[in-house]
Amino acid sequence: MKMAISEIGSSQRTREIIKKYGIHAKKGFGQNFLTDLNVLTGIVDAAQITKQDNVIEIGSGLGALTEQLAKSAGEVVALEIDTDLLPLLADVLSPYKNVKVINQDVLKANLPKLIQEEFTDPSRPVKVVANLPYYITSPILMNLLNSSVQWAAICVMMQKEVAERLTAKVGTKQYGALTLAIEYSMTAQLAFGVSRHSFVPAPNVDSAIVVLTPRTTALTEQPFDQAKLFSLIKTCFAHRRKNLWNNLKPLMRKNKTKQQAVKDALDHLQIASTDRPETLSLLQFIQLANGLHEKQII
Repeated sequence: MKMAISEIGSSQRTREIIKKYGIHAKKGFGQNFLTDLNVLTGIVDAAQITKQDNVIEIGSGLGALTEQLAKSAGEVVALEIDTDLLPLLADVLSPYKNVKVINQDVLKANLPKLIQEEFTDPSRPVKVVANLPYYITSPILMNLLNSSVQWAAICVMMQKEVAERLTAKVGTKQYGALTLAIEYSMTAQLAFGVSRHSFVPAPNVDSAIVVLTPRTTALTEQPFDQAKLFSLIKTCFAHRRKNLWNNLKPLMRKNKTKQQAVKDALDHLQIASTDRPETLSLLQFIQLANGLHEKQII
C-alpha cells in the first residue's frame, strides 16, 4: 500500500518540518533524520510491534519513527535528549494520544522506574526501538542489557559494521567482546540493511537493523561471576592480533606459579595458548573464567 505523503517520514514532509522549525541536524547528538517510509515501517515490522506492547523509543528526532510506532503499539514513550526538538515533536505528534515525549538521556534514565511511571499498564511487554547515534551505540546497548528490565525485544538501527559485530559467528574477524556480551542474554538477528541515502543529512556509512530477543535456551554452564567473566573477555580481546597467552599475561605478571596455573586451565579445556580469542565460544570463555577462578587467578 502506498504511504500518504503527509506522513512525517516522507521526504517532502521532512523538508517542510525542517524548514518550518528551522531545524539543523546536530553532530553532537549524532542526528541523521530517516526519510524512507519503507525503512520506517520495516523497523516496526521487524520489532513485531502490536497493540499489546509498550514501546520505548530512544531519540525521536523529527518524530518519523515515533509516528509509525504509535500506529502499531499500545503506548509509546519517546526519550529525546535535544530540547530544541520538543516543541516540534509536541506539534507533529499531537494526533497520537498514545505517545509521550520525555526530555531524557537514556544513559541517565532509571528505566524500571520510567516504565512504572510513564506507561498506563507497566505489566505489558516492553520493547525498545531506536535509531542509535553511531558514536554511542555500544554504551546504550550495554545500559539496556545491564538494567533489571526484562525486554521483550530491542530493535535498533546502527552502523552496519557494528551490526555485523553483534551478529558475528565465532571464528570470524567481526566476532568479539560485544558479540559475547549480547549472546550472554540475547539472540541477535540482522533484519535488513539501510542505505546512507535514506537519511538527511546522509551519514558517511550504511546502516542495518538488528533485533535482539531474549535467549530461548539457558546457558549450559554459569560463570562464577558475570562481571569477572566479561572482564576476562575484555582482557582476551585487548589486542586482537595477539594470541590468548599474550593477552592473558597481565593476569600472570611474570609469576611462574600463575603462568603454570593459566597453562593448566587452558590445557584442561583443550585450548591452545596460541589460539586467538575469536576462536573461543561463549561457553569456552565461561569455562575458562571458572577454571582461572578455581586456580585463584581471577
